[in-house]
Amino acid sequence: MRSLWTRLSYSLTTGARAAALCMISGAAIVAADAGRADTACHRDQVSLRGPWGQAQFAVEIADTVEERAQGLMHRPYMARGHGMLFVYEAPQRASFWMKNTLIPLDMLFVDTTGTVRQIHHRAIPGDLTPIPGGDNVFAVLEINGGLAALYGISVGSELRHEVFSETGAIWPC
Repeated sequence: MRSLWTRLSYSLTTGARAAALCMISGAAIVAADAGRADTACHRDQVSLRGPWGQAQFAVEIADTVEERAQGLMHRPYMARGHGMLFVYEAPQRASFWMKNTLIPLDMLFVDTTGTVRQIHHRAIPGDLTPIPGGDNVFAVLEINGGLAALYGISVGSELRHEVFSETGAIWPC
């Protein structure tokens, strides 16, 4: 049996064959570019992966004392695919609370390699109870409450973001 290309080329003119070849080549280039884009890191995006699959979130970065103190306070809404990435200068013991926070949040506590070490699910809006993240926390990703469980994000999941590039990222950019 003849290949599809062979069968098509018999019924197409030379010009049509050339056009078809260009379209096929163009599709291959777009697919290759899409594969490269998947490996790129962007400051406003976090990628996660694990045995459950992959997810991406558009993030705001909180990497100063003032930004970390403000966090997501006073916001009545956050889009499902968004979050905030809190980044520390060095690994440390981290603890959060929900003072003036109006939406339930999942908190993913992450080490310097980008590995999720602890998750607090569905933090209660306005609750002043400290939420300990453990020792050696380098970053914390806050996403809408319930998404970690919905997506299957678990301890051991891996984050990819440029902030982990200088600290031995397990999933480098």
